[in-house]
Amino acid sequence: QVQLTESGGGLVQAGGSLRLSCVASGIPFSKLDWAWFRQAPGKGRDFIAAVDRMGTDTKYEDSAKGRFTISRDNARNILYLQMNELKSEDTAVYYCAKSPHLSGSYYLNENWGRGTQVTVSS
Repeated sequence: QVQLTESGGGLVQAGGSLRLSCVASGIPFSKLDWAWFRQAPGKGRDFIAAVDRMGTDTKYEDSAKGRFTISRDNARNILYLQMNELKSEDTAVYYCAKSPHLSGSYYLNENWGRGTQVTVSS
């Protein structure tokens, strides 16, 4: 069965860095585009970054540009999100998901993982 497992979150001070990981199993990881989304308390699930199948083309939400880097390891079925210069407004639960054609959208039938909590203090 399909399983997505996010990790790497934690508590960090403003200006710090974290690297998130998403391990995918039961799915042809290397044949798909992937993305990161986040959900802050009381908010919806918002797009952060996406990467194509080969890891050559990327797309970022405006607030992430210049600070976040999305990448992937197709040999190990892992999606990464390197987050630098973290701000308090980055506090949220972060999720990985399939994203059709770098659209920044997600499939309505996505099998979401538990996500990983990122908390940025000032």
